[in-house]
Amino acid sequence: MRRSSNKKTGPSSNSSSSSSPIDLFRSSSSKAVAKELERIDQLFFNSYANGDSGMIEPDGIEVLCSDLGVDYTDIKILMLAWKMKAEKQGYFTLKEEWRRGLKALRADTISKLKKALPELEKEVQRPQVFLDFYSFSFQYCLTEEKQKSIDIESICELLELVLGSQFRPQVDSLIEYLKVQNDYKVINMDQWLSFLRFCLEISFPDLGNYDADQAWPLILDYFVEWMRAKQS
Repeated sequence: MRRSSNKKTGPSSNSSSSSSPIDLFRSSSSKAVAKELERIDQLFFNSYANGDSGMIEPDGIEVLCSDLGVDYTDIKILMLAWKMKAEKQGYFTLKEEWRRGLKALRADTISKLKKALPELEKEVQRPQVFLDFYSFSFQYCLTEEKQKSIDIESICELLELVLGSQFRPQVDSLIEYLKVQNDYKVINMDQWLSFLRFCLEISFPDLGNYDADQAWPLILDYFVEWMRAKQS
């Protein structure tokens, strides 16, 4: 009598080619990212970019500001430029800047971008983030090749925009001093950074902990002398 075969039937060869849940998730996620990027690009080209240059130029930024409900000189636009790591004032490129900024803000429509601005403001207010933003604001205003300093009038406007809401008394006095003094026509990055350090570290308006022997730039020594002369 022949023995019956006890061999077990192995898994179907088709199962090896079927997609796992992880593969399906990755595929779905990849498609979602591609769609989001497509919408970001469409917003760029259809609404704001100059067709010839392929960039958003000053006119396009004005339209963007209008759609966002903010003024062209609003600090939110400077924050947006910072988020994009924009290199040239008044211009946004597609790949390096617009995509970077809107992807980081998770905004693929103008409505989402508008809603993202308050969170962007909160992000910038974090101490270490603000230092980076503050440095960027100076760099962004260097509009000429090899330019390393900014004229006094523009610096006063920038101080008002970037520090005015946080350090009103210091900014008012510093702007007043910069406008009446005759020793400096321009401000460089080191001096710009020292203005923030001054606001953060020095008691105001008594200036009791200001020590001229520390590593302060000369312009702040002169400013403190001017302030003390006014107070006396």
